Amino acid sequence: MNKKIIFIIIVILIIGIGVWYFLFYNKNQNSVNEIIPEEEISEEQMRQTIVSLYFYNENTKSLTPEGRLIDVKELVENPYLKLMEMLIAGPQNQNLTKTIPDGTKVNKAELKGDVLYLDLSKEFVENHVGGEEKESSTIYSIVNTMTNLTEVNSVKILIDGEENKAFKDNKIKFDDPFVLIKEDETNVNNTENSNIEKNEEKE
Repeated sequence: MNKKIIFIIIVILIIGIGVWYFLFYNKNQNSVNEIIPEEEISEEQMRQTIVSLYFYNENTKSLTPEGRLIDVKELVENPYLKLMEMLIAGPQNQNLTKTIPDGTKVNKAELKGDVLYLDLSKEFVENHVGGEEKESSTIYSIVNTMTNLTEVNSVKILIDGEENKAFKDNKIKFDDPFVLIKEDETNVNNTENSNIEKNEEKE
């Protein structure tokens, strides 16, 4: 009889330990695994965002976006100035080429309504290599980059505070704001033709 009682007690203890393990210990282990991430995300990574900068692709003869990781803090004060500085610095991809003439400086970048006013230094015109295709790629590398920001619908270009300027060959004028072309927006030839037709109508 004593052996039977002892056996029953042992069985009860084994069952009790098993129930405790599955209900409490195993549950706590699963909870810990769910809470602890595989890799801790740093504060700096949490602040990063991706911006698209448009540069000229010699192979495709078109503008191509280059994605860049950037700290959000760098965009808070004046995102337009920061993006222009990055465009001026040029691409990181060796297959792309910069579109902004050397020596160009940003005097001012200001949003008025949905129009971004960019006041650039005279080098933007004077140091440009010229040619309608290159000029168009320069304009639309700026327009495509800036209109990625939801608040910007068009870009008005000024030279040292003066409006109604143009590139040296006078083919592409800065009279009106430049808007993003929806169809084939990265095709330089299409953007070029649009500007020429627009300027010829004015003449």
